[in-house]
Amino acid sequence: MEFWGIIVSIILGFVEGLTEFAPVSSTGHMIIVDEMWLHSKELYSEPVANTFKVVIQLGSILAVVVIFKDKFIQMLHLNKEEKVNRRKLKLSQVIVGIIPAGVLGFAFEDYIDNYLFSVETVIVGLAVGAILMVYADWFQQKRAYTTNTVDQISYKQAFGMGLFQCIGLWPGFSRSGSTISGGVLLGMSHRASSDFTFIMAVPIMLGASGLSFIKNFQYFTMDAMPFFIVGFLSAFVFALISIRFFLKLINRIKLVPFAIYRILLAGFLYMLYF
Repeated sequence: MEFWGIIVSIILGFVEGLTEFAPVSSTGHMIIVDEMWLHSKELYSEPVANTFKVVIQLGSILAVVVIFKDKFIQMLHLNKEEKVNRRKLKLSQVIVGIIPAGVLGFAFEDYIDNYLFSVETVIVGLAVGAILMVYADWFQQKRAYTTNTVDQISYKQAFGMGLFQCIGLWPGFSRSGSTISGGVLLGMSHRASSDFTFIMAVPIMLGASGLSFIKNFQYFTMDAMPFFIVGFLSAFVFALISIRFFLKLINRIKLVPFAIYRILLAGFLYMLYF
């Protein structure tokens, strides 16, 4: 079981790293891969399996920090030799962006966990999110970008993307799907929206994961540590690969291909469960 537990850890880390920041819903994929196939809760207790999902999210977050390290250094003014440029992304803009979802997520965390995590809500989130993504691409074709890079983002756009991020609290909707779509609707390029989405996700996910980490600290036993460590490393490596690949393609392929995939995934889940 120990060997199989490591294999399960690698696979779930792969799924997390591949889907957490793509606009396809990591929650929907975890339902298919874990609850229907791997059954990690049968290998370990349910609290340990749930804590594991927090740990692998931290691996994905670390990948974003590595990829955008120059932006974080710039925002935190850690490079003293570089003068502050008014046209560079600022930490205050990220804070403005995370406030709406941060407040809403904190206020309704228990309700979301207890009442919204179901196959039905994930299917709805996948389908409605796909419609939003198609509409964003259609809308963008009618208007030229006003913001081509993340350094050109305004406070209004940052706050607007923060509001769209609130929709991503609905399981299956996808945080990145809602915020990238929102950014495009606010006049940003797909790449600029994606960059800001990933940067904005770090404090949001770090805060949520950090709270869960503290609540579940007692489950970090010696028996579970290999399961956690391998999953963390797997999520980190595959998130590095998937994010770099996604950012190279997003301006070219845009959101419709992901929307089509989401509709197919929603249909697949519906057939399996209903």
